[in-house]
Amino acid sequence: MGEVRAGGEAAAQLSEAAQSELLELCEEQFAQLEKLQDEIILCEPDICASPQEQSVNRLLATDAELKQWLSVQPSLLAANSEILLEAGKDEMLKLCSDLEMVVSCCEAKRDKLRETKELEQKWLEEKKQVLLATNDHIERLRVEKEKFSEQNVFLDTKAKIKKMTVYQGKLMESLGDILEKHAPLPQDESSASRKKKNIPQEINEDLISLSEILEVLMNKVINTPHDPYITLDHTFWPPYVEMLLRYGIAVRHKENNFKIRLETFF
Repeated sequence: MGEVRAGGEAAAQLSEAAQSELLELCEEQFAQLEKLQDEIILCEPDICASPQEQSVNRLLATDAELKQWLSVQPSLLAANSEILLEAGKDEMLKLCSDLEMVVSCCEAKRDKLRETKELEQKWLEEKKQVLLATNDHIERLRVEKEKFSEQNVFLDTKAKIKKMTVYQGKLMESLGDILEKHAPLPQDESSASRKKKNIPQEINEDLISLSEILEVLMNKVINTPHDPYITLDHTFWPPYVEMLLRYGIAVRHKENNFKIRLETFF
């Protein structure tokens, strides 16, 4: 419909002779189209029902039409110069419209690429700043490392060891005070009290305190980690040993009940 309107508007600008010639050409083309349509309608009943054969026939028909178009020599639309001029103007307008669309698409793509480029440049600048900061930090660490000699490292390590030793001593002292207060060694009581509590008459004076038992266990684990068990003797008060085993602080040897070790807490 747009082409018909464009043809009508172009015909309105032509002379009467050109208009009549254009109308004759249009009638000839319509007559040819009607003839071809009639031939197509007449050929439709002969079409086979098989889709595969229909596809083959369509392919053959398309191939024949292509060969026919290749063999056709191009000819002028009309001999009248006015008609050719108007047709050329119409084609030029269509070409200009298509070119404007192409230009618009290229400009949109260019703007998108420019935006992407700006984002990439911003990202690149940020990465450069990070790289510079990292290099500065590495250089500062290198300078600091050069300042510290082996003697400084040795003195620093020695001071840390001393500090940890003092801290360990304080912890052991605090542990000893707590255990001395809440878990003291058994002491002699009156005979009447011993009879009421069914405590043996004699208490071994060689018993070691609970803190000493813990210290022996810890030293054994630290000094000989491959053999952390200690052997129980008469200096270990059985209630202390039983308490350590019951609360999961110590573990008895699987094959020897007279050996215990400190539980692994890590």
